[in-house]
Amino acid sequence: MTVIARDIMTPNVKAVSESWTMDNLARFLTENEITGSPVVDDHGDIVGIATLKDIAEFRWSSDRKPKAWARLTPEEQREVRRLRLAFLEEMTRLPVEVRDIMTPQVFSVDESTPVRDIADIMMGEHLHRIFVTKEGKITGIITTYDMLKLISDKSLTRRCADGD
Repeated sequence: MTVIARDIMTPNVKAVSESWTMDNLARFLTENEITGSPVVDDHGDIVGIATLKDIAEFRWSSDRKPKAWARLTPEEQREVRRLRLAFLEEMTRLPVEVRDIMTPQVFSVDESTPVRDIADIMMGEHLHRIFVTKEGKITGIITTYDMLKLISDKSLTRRCADGD
């Protein structure tokens, strides 16, 4: 019997609001010991995904030097630093919201999708997680950890081999 998404998914996905602050998101992910969560709008519809990587990239990009930095004169570099500091100081007065850092693209599969197809999607798109749906509603999530169950659980491994 083929192993399908429903067999390995983690049910009861915890979602965050797009209007949460980045700090609330970081706290939520840490407290729940997860690295990412779906993002929902005011109607409860999924509009994206937010991860620890999104938080790190946002913070890192604010410290990065522009690609053209080496071509600037010392005076221009000082002016860029001054403007960046003024901009960042102003940004800290307004909280960064999840909608500002999330990835607006959401990948999902149906509960009946074979895990081999899911692995192909995750590998092809370089995904660490994919949502599972039934009749268009999210019912679970499959992460790289869930995919490892296929190797560590002998009965699942056997079912995968027999499904070919």
